[in-house]
Amino acid sequence: MKVALFTETYLPYINGVVTHVKALKDGLEKTGHEVLVVTANTKTHHHYIEDGVLNCPAKLFKKLYNYGLASPLSHKRLKILRDFDPDVIHIHNEFGVGLSGTLIADRLQIPLVYTLHTMYDDYLYYIAPKKLVPMLRKVSHRYVKYLAKHATALTGPSQKVQEFFDECGAQKSVNVVPNPVELDVFNPHNVDKVRAQEIRNQYHVADDEILISFCGRLGREKSVDVLLNYWSKNVKKEDKLKLLILGEGPCLDELKHQAKELGISDMVSFAGRIEHDDLPCYYGACQLYITASLSDTNSISMKEAMATGLPVIHIQDPLNAGQVVDGVNGYIYKDADEMYQILMNFKNKTQEEKDNLRNSVINSVKIYGCEALAEYLVKVYQEAIDEKKAKAK
Repeated sequence: MKVALFTETYLPYINGVVTHVKALKDGLEKTGHEVLVVTANTKTHHHYIEDGVLNCPAKLFKKLYNYGLASPLSHKRLKILRDFDPDVIHIHNEFGVGLSGTLIADRLQIPLVYTLHTMYDDYLYYIAPKKLVPMLRKVSHRYVKYLAKHATALTGPSQKVQEFFDECGAQKSVNVVPNPVELDVFNPHNVDKVRAQEIRNQYHVADDEILISFCGRLGREKSVDVLLNYWSKNVKKEDKLKLLILGEGPCLDELKHQAKELGISDMVSFAGRIEHDDLPCYYGACQLYITASLSDTNSISMKEAMATGLPVIHIQDPLNAGQVVDGVNGYIYKDADEMYQILMNFKNKTQEEKDNLRNSVINSVKIYGCEALAEYLVKVYQEAIDEKKAKAK
């Protein structure tokens, strides 16, 4: 099968969508399929293919993750896709490149698969004043509905995506396809233990202290402010618990100030941007992963932490239920008191209990490898192809 994957961003840029698309490309190629990734590139003025990636000229859009915005219309791009002759087009974003994939699929009369990775209602404040957000929400819902209407099949990382499509008025069911994990990259046996210890030393974490991490873009939607408020309510210095926040974003300075105002700066560190290749060592330096975010559809950062053996402490999120199972790969909390109790219960476990939980966490993500993702989506692609043929008849 020949598959064209359309994504606004791709390597060397790293985010959840890039990680997903890269894993899907690797999995499809390992299972014998041919893949062309189509992406925006702000550093080029012409279309060119390199290493299986079609780079499309784009303008930088700083307000939204520094994405590159490519024109959705291009005769050159259409010609390249016509020559590639894909069996299916799979779009992973909604902007210039995603719309281009939709239009090209229609022009070539081939099935379109649309994966929604982002709940855009949580991100509209990046690009519009607060008073314009309700109007922009209506526009974005109509646009998502338009893309869904033209797609032969819809997929998303969690059931939360189905709810969002329903809100947008899209009358289609979603194939829930969990996000993948690069299991080899985040294999705990491959973690540089010397580097991991250096990281603990860098942030002044003693051997008898528990280091808990969060990783993500530091925007309001990640609710790190909630996490800091919960932490300040109960956690004391003598509990020997420390929090390491990995990532950068518009709220970084604000969160640092909040930690200082709450009087927890001696227990909370901000590492800033961490290169993807160094993430396994940072997770290797920690014993737990924690999040208060309700905006994620199936956090890749969380799963990468789990792949290195970190149990996840996750705020209750009914639409992501089942991703974290109490006592199997982590624990669920509702408020600051429950969060603190879970942290202390983990701290007081015996080393044997911690090791058993760690092994259980690692085993829980083994089903999320690249090839498993590819095999599932190939079934979705084939169903879309069959449906398209049936409609044509």
